[in-house]
Amino acid sequence: MISLSLSFFFLETVVPFLSRPALPALLLPNGQHLFSANAICQYLFEVNGQDSSDLCRQWLEWEATTLQVNSTLKKEICCKSAAQKVMQGKGLQGMKSYLQRQPAPQISFPSEEGERVVSEEEMEAAFLAWNRVLNVGSPSTERHHPILPQEGKRNILLTSALPYVNNVPHLGNIIGCVLSADVFSRYGRLRDWNLLFVCGTDEYGTATENKAREEGLTPKQICDKYHAIHSSIYKWFQIDFDFFGRTTTEKQTEIAQDIFWRLHKHSFLVEDTVEQLRCETCQRFLADRFVEGICPHCAYPEARGDQCDKCGRLINAVELKQPQCKVCKETPVIRSSKHLFLDLPKLETQLEQWLDKSTRTGDWTANAKQITRSWLRDGLKPRCITRDLQWGTPVPHPDFKEKVFYVWFDAPIGYLSITANYTDKWEKWWKNPQQVELYNFMAKDNVPFHSVVFPCSLLGAQDNYTLVNHLIATEYLNYEDTKFSKSRGVGVFGDMAKDTGIPSDVWRFYLLYVRPEGQDSAFSWADMALKNNSELLNNLGNFINRAGMFVTKFFEGYVPAMELQQEDKKLLALVSWELQQYIQLMDKVKIRDALKHILNISRHGNQYIQVNEPWKKIKGGETERQRAGTVTGVSVNIACLLSVMLSPYMPTVSQTLRDQLNAPQSCLNTMLQGTGAFVCSLRAGHRIGTVSPLFQKLEGDHIEALKKRFGGQQVFYGSLWVVYKSVPLCFHALSQGDKVRALKAQKADKAVITAEVAKLLDLKKQLAVAEGKNPEPASQKSKKK
Repeated sequence: MISLSLSFFFLETVVPFLSRPALPALLLPNGQHLFSANAICQYLFEVNGQDSSDLCRQWLEWEATTLQVNSTLKKEICCKSAAQKVMQGKGLQGMKSYLQRQPAPQISFPSEEGERVVSEEEMEAAFLAWNRVLNVGSPSTERHHPILPQEGKRNILLTSALPYVNNVPHLGNIIGCVLSADVFSRYGRLRDWNLLFVCGTDEYGTATENKAREEGLTPKQICDKYHAIHSSIYKWFQIDFDFFGRTTTEKQTEIAQDIFWRLHKHSFLVEDTVEQLRCETCQRFLADRFVEGICPHCAYPEARGDQCDKCGRLINAVELKQPQCKVCKETPVIRSSKHLFLDLPKLETQLEQWLDKSTRTGDWTANAKQITRSWLRDGLKPRCITRDLQWGTPVPHPDFKEKVFYVWFDAPIGYLSITANYTDKWEKWWKNPQQVELYNFMAKDNVPFHSVVFPCSLLGAQDNYTLVNHLIATEYLNYEDTKFSKSRGVGVFGDMAKDTGIPSDVWRFYLLYVRPEGQDSAFSWADMALKNNSELLNNLGNFINRAGMFVTKFFEGYVPAMELQQEDKKLLALVSWELQQYIQLMDKVKIRDALKHILNISRHGNQYIQVNEPWKKIKGGETERQRAGTVTGVSVNIACLLSVMLSPYMPTVSQTLRDQLNAPQSCLNTMLQGTGAFVCSLRAGHRIGTVSPLFQKLEGDHIEALKKRFGGQQVFYGSLWVVYKSVPLCFHALSQGDKVRALKAQKADKAVITAEVAKLLDLKKQLAVAEGKNPEPASQKSKKK
């Protein structure tokens, strides 16, 4: 509690001149009052000398900018409330006879387009920008490898979290990491930033060993196989890496061991003994993913040794009830093993100082800040960096020569080694914090390893490493009404998307439209069809196609002369404002929100065409034909602007549109520079190409068929993914049910019946998991976990 002689009172006590104790109030020492909960909170933080948390600041900002403005501070609501009090319940109607005015309209929430009021200054500025000359020279997207930092340029090193090599990535993996990073990298190049985008497969660790055992291959063969699968999927999704590498390289060993020895030299490593599960049959310590058992929290029978898929809780393998070795199904025993730990408490002060600067000056998503602070709140603990495995980067210390590095110490170093495999001048990126900005893209579950563990490793190495400046973390993308699960095969996976017949640009658009930027979102087949048909086909595609067809049909393919009137200048100002908002949001990596401004521009364009009706005016007199030409010319130039803004999101559609318009390459060099400029790229007399529709309707029958076909279950059989894992399990369960009924009819021994019933229940649980349902009996669903 704050030790001040300040107290909250009911309003009638603190503020006797108010009669309704409806709001909180704070009496200040100077006799003034604060009535806003927001202001009171901020005041108490300030007088107490405390910093509010990131979460608290977010709530205060939301309350001040959204809740208050939209409810209690709206002019219409305030006036209506005042009238109600003054007229003793008669409200606005009662004031009418006194003021001789119509009552204030009912409160409404008009669209952003309706709310936007354009000033004369904005129209004049937009008109000046419209008449600017396009920038000429080398295209801003042109690249010469190897890309290295340049003096006088904004040098950006961009990474997306390294995907595990043990499985096919699902849509949640794709939007959370590589696709979001790709959009930002494409945008950055349009902004003329000097940018290097690297990624690669994370190939060491338990998951790879486990997958190799399942498929009867060596870990190296698994890595080669799935690295190719990942590369193929990302290529289809048009993820434009500068270099896509892998972690099973000599450079990885070299750099990881160098960081290890530097940490050892500076006394940031400590030894300790930990309890682990050991399988005496397999004669090895069992890594987390080689163990399954009953979850100690929710009693799920197939929890892994690191996490429960049902309740989502993290688990220490020794906490599992009735643990089993996944390889031989025998019960392991608990044994002690000596390991090395990164001394995070010793590095905590350095980490705090760096975090304070990085989060203050860089763009960290709110969840990244919250997760990081939650790790620091209770103090850091030493983190194990070694494992009893065979497949991993070997620990070079002679006392630990039988061990390898733990994947979350080793994997982030993959960013460095992948860059080193791209160029031998990799240190110009990774040991150059004065000149380089580092962006990390990931899902929120990867945050602590990128914001705490990895930075501590680099800080402790004391070798001038580049640390993350901007940490961009998404929330989770769910699948319909359930969760994606790599291990359980739930959801649409990358190779499935390729088989739908839906273009990759449409997949990109929808995933970015529902990108889980501030909260969890969900992929939905029905919603995907709706967004394609309404936003792409009827809004964006309709406008672009009409603009181009008018040029072809009415003006023989040549952009007509344009004589801009006030209405046209207003449209230029509206479009320019949307462009500026797009740039501001993209600069802050608000990728989903920025997309909405592209769609707003095409809505403005559709409305502009609909109001001016060029298809009618072209049949009129000279003045009307001139007006039709102006509307057509402005519209086709808006289409050109849209092709530039779409480029990071839908690269193929963007290029196709520019090809149809014969748009000059220099439009890419101009539109997104500075704060943005809507320049007339297609001047009068410019010849456009053949215009054709950019999008196709997704029919309901097609979507329903896809939903059934790709229902979320996958089984690996050779090199094919077979849908409906539940089919063979269903037959087994039916057969086992018949067997149990026969035994009961024969009045067989009770022990025999019990054993067969247990098998039947196990098959039913497996079937439920395969169908994405709760494997627990219905009677247990309502119990608290």
